[in-house]
Amino acid sequence: MANSISERLTQTLRERINRGELAPGTLVIEPALAQEFEVSKTPVRESLRQLTSEGLLQVLPKKGYLVRAISMNDVYEVLELRSLLEPHVAGQVSAMHSAALIVSLAGHLEAQEKLAVSDPIASMHAAQRFHSELAAASRNSRIVASLENCFTQTARAHYVLPSMQPYMSQSDELSEHQQILATIQQSDPEAATRAMALHLDSIRRAMLGQA
Repeated sequence: MANSISERLTQTLRERINRGELAPGTLVIEPALAQEFEVSKTPVRESLRQLTSEGLLQVLPKKGYLVRAISMNDVYEVLELRSLLEPHVAGQVSAMHSAALIVSLAGHLEAQEKLAVSDPIASMHAAQRFHSELAAASRNSRIVASLENCFTQTARAHYVLPSMQPYMSQSDELSEHQQILATIQQSDPEAATRAMALHLDSIRRAMLGQA
């Protein structure tokens, strides 16, 4: 039972941090969380240790835990890893996709386009689902786990780094996604690999301000 409580608490706090509700630099105190969630200190302590191991918190001796900041260097490293993995995934999936996958991916892009103006954050999550489902279709659990961590950190950057906000309103991302989907639907691994690589380079330039 304690593990279940700890897991639920970890998920809730992780979402708060990733969405910027617990902003970088926020002090997180064990007794206050125990009181808020009406639980004992044991599951709270387990949860905070888990989030610390994930790099979301850091220990402040005798004070509590601090929500760690995310830097532009963090964003660079995440994008570098994505650039190594996602083009491979796109090429691989283009050679073994199903009709159902194409329909599902297209649905994510429709949502991304529909929400782009009215709700940029929701549009960003639709785009993230496009990348997530494409990764899952690779059927490589280690690649999927690595990329899901990258996607989460990219999403967090959108919430907590002001310089990321203009990127969410750019139209190029949608057209690049549509190009990736088209190459996968055409079962063209080389073109899919190239389209994803170009897309990630575009993300890097837009998010990091690099030419």
